[in-house]
Amino acid sequence: MNPLFKLGRHAALTILLLAIAAGIAVTRASAQEGLRIDITQGTMKPMPIAVTDLYGANPNDQTTGANISRVIAADLERSGLFKPIDAKAFIQTPESLRVQPRFGDWRVINAQALVSGGAETQADGRLRVEFRLWDVYGEQQMTGLAYFTQPENWRRVAHIIADAIYKRLTGEDGYFDSRIVYVAESGPYDRRVKRLAIMDQDGENHRYLTDGSYIVLTPRFSPSTQEITYLSYYNNRPRVYLFNIDTGQQEVLGDFPGMTFAPRFAPDGNRVIMSMAQNGNTEIYTMDLRTRKVTRLTNNPAIDTSPSYAPDGSMITFNSDRGGSQQIYTMNADGSNVQRISHGQGKYGTPVWSPRGDLIAFTRISGGTFYIGVMRPDGSGERMLTQGYLVEGPTWSPNGRVLSFFRESEQGQPKLYTIDLTGTNERQLITPLDASDPAWSPLIP
Repeated sequence: MNPLFKLGRHAALTILLLAIAAGIAVTRASAQEGLRIDITQGTMKPMPIAVTDLYGANPNDQTTGANISRVIAADLERSGLFKPIDAKAFIQTPESLRVQPRFGDWRVINAQALVSGGAETQADGRLRVEFRLWDVYGEQQMTGLAYFTQPENWRRVAHIIADAIYKRLTGEDGYFDSRIVYVAESGPYDRRVKRLAIMDQDGENHRYLTDGSYIVLTPRFSPSTQEITYLSYYNNRPRVYLFNIDTGQQEVLGDFPGMTFAPRFAPDGNRVIMSMAQNGNTEIYTMDLRTRKVTRLTNNPAIDTSPSYAPDGSMITFNSDRGGSQQIYTMNADGSNVQRISHGQGKYGTPVWSPRGDLIAFTRISGGTFYIGVMRPDGSGERMLTQGYLVEGPTWSPNGRVLSFFRESEQGQPKLYTIDLTGTNERQLITPLDASDPAWSPLIP
């Protein structure tokens, strides 16, 4: 067994190929023509998949195996690409699956893919989790991996397995082993308490990062997922801050005479781009986090704000009212070659470049209705994914296939949602309190 990589310090976990690696190599080669979900063709029927409880030899391991399977199935179901089959229909047991699937039994219940495996507590206290993905009609193993970790990391292992299944069946990276930071809101409308909160992408492992003493807005992850930049009204002075998730330490980014806001990390993590308002004018600046050198990128009497880098760092999208109404623009990373890319009716704002680089998500306001939409970086192919009384703050999943945003009714009470690029799979993300301003992390290293 070969160690491939290790996860972050909070979840020390090693991923290992199964001992039957030769069998995996065969199935990888043959699966080029095997079971596959084409996620580039728009709306499609979800694939029926059977996710069995991972086998455990004792009650404790059985519970762990069942919990892991439940999280895997839930991840896959929420993507809209998979339809987990009710376990009550299963004919074969997890124990007998350790020998070999009886593929005919799974075809009877119309399963196209099958997930089996086991969970076993080791003598040293670690948890060993293995899974295998089977092509039921091709009667072959598509992939299989084993993981060693501390027992408390079982939920993260489940997300990693769901990502592996997603990638094997779609050909694209998954997004389940990731987190979302957002602004948790409580209290009366005119005295809202707003604090940073963080959770797994499925809403689990929720915790608050700030205590609500000061209003916080627009949190954004660093590429390493270990830092967050955001706006805070500390002592009623709006400033951009950095928050270290590991240590809880906060640091103001510069002591400027004007207001700084709308921060976002550059793709290399070494710079933060943000807006600064001075003497009634708002421009876009970058700050080098190593030298604290500040560079001005725009120079226009209009309001230039909401900057977001392309994933390769070569370009920036932002919104500006320099043309008479709020629209979306792109420019080179040095501020040159400014181009307007939105030309529809209404106002456009909060553009966010996809991690794939192929689309820009935005908020549009037209005729009193808010929309979340996407367009190509040249402004073509504009389409709306969802709409409402107030929908705002789009943020991309790590694989650029799903967006999170917040939706607020006329009565207030903002809530978080996700929607895929087809615009047909919209789900609410359950949070303990009202929630706004989500930011999706990259995959956890």
